[in-house]
Parts: sequence; C-alpha cells; structure tokens
Amino acid sequence: MPGSHLEVRDHLEPAERAEVDDLLVAAGVADGRPPLNDAAHLELEHPVAGRFVAVTARTGDRRLAGYAQLTGRPGSWSLAVVVAPAARPASDALAGELLAAALAEAARRGGGHLTLWDPGGTASLGQAAERAGLTLGRQVCQMRVPLPLPEAQRSAVPPLAVRPFCPGADEAAWLEVNNRAFAGHPEQGRWDLAALAAREAEPWFDPAGFLLYEADGRLLGSCWTKVHAAAVPPMGEIYVISVDPAAHGRGLGRALTVAGLDWLAGAGLGLGMLHVDADNAAAVHLYGSLGFTVHHVDRAYVVDL
Repeated sequence: MPGSHLEVRDHLEPAERAEVDDLLVAAGVADGRPPLNDAAHLELEHPVAGRFVAVTARTGDRRLAGYAQLTGRPGSWSLAVVVAPAARPASDALAGELLAAALAEAARRGGGHLTLWDPGGTASLGQAAERAGLTLGRQVCQMRVPLPLPEAQRSAVPPLAVRPFCPGADEAAWLEVNNRAFAGHPEQGRWDLAALAAREAEPWFDPAGFLLYEADGRLLGSCWTKVHAAAVPPMGEIYVISVDPAAHGRGLGRALTVAGLDWLAGAGLGLGMLHVDADNAAAVHLYGSLGFTVHHVDRAYVVDL
C-alpha cells in the first residue's frame, strides 16, 4: 500500500498484540485457513528475545494493514507475511513492502537461509517473493477427507491396539522415534523436549487423541491428532504420524492414520485433514487411497541472504 508506515519491532505491546490477533482472525476468516502455520503461531504466543521480529504496516490513520513475522534460528530465518482483508485492493504493493522490510532486517541481523511461507499459494505474495529474488522451494499439500471413513477405505486395514500418550512419561520415547522417522526433514526431525512441551501446553492439546502403538514393550509408531474446533467447518487434523524406520514395511503408517481418523470421527468431527510434502509421492498415494483429496497447496519461497 503506497504511503503505508512500517515499523520493525523486537516485541509487541499488549495493545499491538491485540491488533495483530484481530488481523490474523480476519485474514483466517477471509481465506478459510490460518495465516500462520503452527510454528509461527507458537513463536507469536511465546516470543524469544533475539529470535522474534515483527514488522507492522499502518495506514495514515494508524490502522493495522499488514503484519510480517520473522523467527530466527542459527543461520536461518522463517518469515510469514499477512495483509489485512480490508487492505487487499493494494495487497500486491503492501505485501512487497512488508517482505522488503523483513528481508532487510534479516540481512541486517546476520543473514542466512530464509524461508517465506505462503499458505494457500496466494498470487500477490508469490509474485512479491519472486520480484524480491526468492525462488520456489517446498510445496505442502493440505489434504482432506470426509469422516467417518467409508468401510471400503478402512476394511482392509487391520486395527491397531493403541493407547493414549501419557504426559510426563512418554516424551523421551516419542522424541526418539519421531526424530528417527523424520531424520533430514527441515522441521519435523529436529524436535526437542522444549518444542514438545510447548505444544503440550497449548489449549488444543488432548493426550487422548495422541495415539501410541507399542510392540514388545517398545514404541514403534504414533498418530497425534489435533482438533480445529473454530474452523469452518470444524475439522480434525492428523498432526504428526511417526513410524520407527525399523518398523517400515508393516503397514503401520496406513493403520495409524486410520486409527487417528477413527478417533477424530468418534470425537464428532465430520472432516479430517493433514499436510504432506507434494513431492512425497508414496505418502500422497497412501492418503489418496484412504479417500483424501488435495484442498490447497502451501508454498515455501527461499533465499540465502
């Protein structure tokens, strides 16, 4: 938005945070999906000094028109850019202004590899990213399926004897299996106890829907679900599926997915959802065979500063 006033902040005051929350809610309603991914939302909820940077864009009458959030790690940055629905007639220019300011701030703070997440692959943000020299990196499909699963989809999957996650007792075993299962994954394979504890503290966390599968006294896999009660319509997410590489080839990924979807259906949800990398052909095929279809694609744009 030409003439918008941009501010770069290391923290948000309570009144500013309330404005940002209102903007994110409005953008989520307009787009039908959250404007921040799970990791970015947690960083907003629990900002860490030196790692959190906010860029706000205001109109001449001081209304919040846009928001960008930088989250730093050693050698890398993650960036989200959100434009208020009311400002979207000028969203191309405003997205570019927010992006340019965030890139300059990341470079000023040491640079590194930066990833810009674009939920839903919006045209304005993608075009702004390409003009700023970013290139398309990962593409992540959000896939959805009606619940409960039809018998044709689930009848060939033997049921698993799963149990709920026990907070305070199961963290170490789950982290070990999860990080082996996602070794090399840019996000999911580097969890630690603090990352897991932060999610356990979230209002949506329900250990009853965090299903563990064990054999011979050893954890082999899990299906962690998440209920999005405020979504329209409400939906249940297969949040994390982890299978120990030593147990591959047993059909546990399919069986754990069905167990999670059954749990969500039993909780009253009529729609299931998950995210999967578009280039993970085996996983996309697996979920497609259970009735999932692609709803939208989130895109990541990357640059080395």
